[in-house]
Amino acid sequence: MILNKENEKAFSFPIPFSHLKLLFLFPPQLLLPSHFDHNINNPTFTNNLSSSSSLLSFLGEIMRRRPRTTFIVSILSIVTFASFSLYFSRNAISTWQPYSDIPKTKSFNNAFLLNTTANSNNKNVVESNNVNQLTRQTRRVSSVKDSLSTVSVLIPDWEILVIVVVNTPFSSSHQYHCLFPNKARSLARFSGVLPYTNRPTFKCDMPESVRRHRMFSQPTLVTGTSETELLKPMPQLMKWNFLVFESFSTENDVIVFAKGVNHRNGYDRSPGELRCVFDFGNGVHTAVTSSVQEVFRCPHPDFEPVLDSYYGLPQRIGISIEIVGENTIVPSVAYYIPSSKPKLDAVAAQGDSVQAQPKYVLCACTMVHNVAKFLREWVMYHSKVGVDNFILYDNGSDDDLYSLIRELRQEGYNISTVFWIWPKTQEAGFSHSVLYSKSKGLCKWIMYVDVDEFVFSPSWGHESNPSLKSLLPLRQPLEEGTKNKVGQVSMKCLEFGPSGRRRHPEEGVTQGYTCRMRAEQRHKSMVMVDAVDPSLRNVIHHFQVNEKEGFVSKQVSVEEGLVNHYKYQAWDEFKNKFRRRVSAYVVDWKQELNPTSKDRTPGLGFKPIEPKDWKHRFCEVTDLRLKLLTRKWFRLRTPNGYKMAWQNR
Repeated sequence: MILNKENEKAFSFPIPFSHLKLLFLFPPQLLLPSHFDHNINNPTFTNNLSSSSSLLSFLGEIMRRRPRTTFIVSILSIVTFASFSLYFSRNAISTWQPYSDIPKTKSFNNAFLLNTTANSNNKNVVESNNVNQLTRQTRRVSSVKDSLSTVSVLIPDWEILVIVVVNTPFSSSHQYHCLFPNKARSLARFSGVLPYTNRPTFKCDMPESVRRHRMFSQPTLVTGTSETELLKPMPQLMKWNFLVFESFSTENDVIVFAKGVNHRNGYDRSPGELRCVFDFGNGVHTAVTSSVQEVFRCPHPDFEPVLDSYYGLPQRIGISIEIVGENTIVPSVAYYIPSSKPKLDAVAAQGDSVQAQPKYVLCACTMVHNVAKFLREWVMYHSKVGVDNFILYDNGSDDDLYSLIRELRQEGYNISTVFWIWPKTQEAGFSHSVLYSKSKGLCKWIMYVDVDEFVFSPSWGHESNPSLKSLLPLRQPLEEGTKNKVGQVSMKCLEFGPSGRRRHPEEGVTQGYTCRMRAEQRHKSMVMVDAVDPSLRNVIHHFQVNEKEGFVSKQVSVEEGLVNHYKYQAWDEFKNKFRRRVSAYVVDWKQELNPTSKDRTPGLGFKPIEPKDWKHRFCEVTDLRLKLLTRKWFRLRTPNGYKMAWQNR
């Protein structure tokens, strides 16, 4: 991790800090920058005024003399102004302090230096002069017996994401707990292993006793339940909504994924306001060339990576984003891993520049969380209609997802998985999927739909070999300079309601939900990987295509292609959506914001309370087309009658 440059500046204030307890009327969460989540960080403050303080004595003396009201107001105004100055000044106290989980090596013992006035036209700058020295602090390696060195991030719903430091010995057979400074503890649930850096992750709940504190400290990951003494002070928790959380290296540049730098969709910072920062030697930075949503691109730094003495691979290097005008370096848990140069095959070695074709013509990509109940039907159906490979971004599932995936793979279905633990980062995940597919040579086209969405064509009832590939312009010329090349195909959605159901239909969503709204809704898309704009911008399963290269988007008619979106299911299934929305730019159901937004369920409030007529809502048109089609393809005769191929066997 890379420290904020402001953290080293001395704090000075004319009023002793202990007297600032008077400011309990002005809790800091109300004064934080807009990128902090007030619903998450909402600690309780206590009115604990010190009667021995000189300031209180002074105010008490004034009150005994019954001064005029204007004088008292003046005193309170001064204190109020001081409080605002304290909390708004980045040079005073930072509400976060990132701690590096990079193991200390000889090369990392140097101070981290950055030149904030360097020429932005230079691709790479390595500072050796003492311009702004940032004494780099590492995550505390606990001396507590049977503990692991970790970094932690506060995420929604008072959960803490705990990431085990690189190269820390780890046993999957142990039971771990999160131990907090007040000796409260909570169970640490294993979540998965981060790709590329192979760091185990856990989640634990923040105890109620800890939530009341003004400052949130990182817990220690421990085994056993014995009483232990913790080292103090503890590092502060990083916050999920102002964080560099992932990076990806291509042959030509580095892509950094960060929350909180661009606050709103469509309101992106200029690349000139930012720099990529690499925690190497005395500090390296490169110019940001693209800043869109949560995705930032910058050139590779010019330095020779240090090889790991054990593995012989390039050593992992911390990476972050600097907001130049604010003298701020975003807290980071991400690493830069230099890309390995591609190996030349026999054809390329002979001078032939023909590029290898992707392994699959059409893939389907989606972000999932606890969808094991629905996945088999979705995979079997879309495989039937032409999808060659499925890319699942797992957003922290804790159901039987991976057991089911193993079964499906054994049955011959091609399924790729990426562990993507970061909350509310669907757009960033889909941007990542384009890079992932290119790096693996997987897909020529990718379809972006959710597990409750099924794509079909009304004309398939009369076709012997139905396929989504018939909607793609697979034979169009793609030569450089060709204009109006179709790089994306979009289809309208039909939204289905509970259809009288009180629980999930065992025969599947295509059979159980048959009543929908009349109006067509937002579209979902199939995009050519090579047609995606370099910015990787995407909104609601729809990418911006590279218009400079002549690519355009095409929307097919409802007679050619449709998406059945089983959005409003039986209440027990639908209420699970209240936990969290995956989009970075869509408000969660329970947040009392944007009540008239189209992203909200009509007639539903901010709590997961079932409306009396829920099972009959969103029903204007009975639509049996896909039900009859899937019954024709997948219904099986059994000794006990008929059942669908994806039902429990």
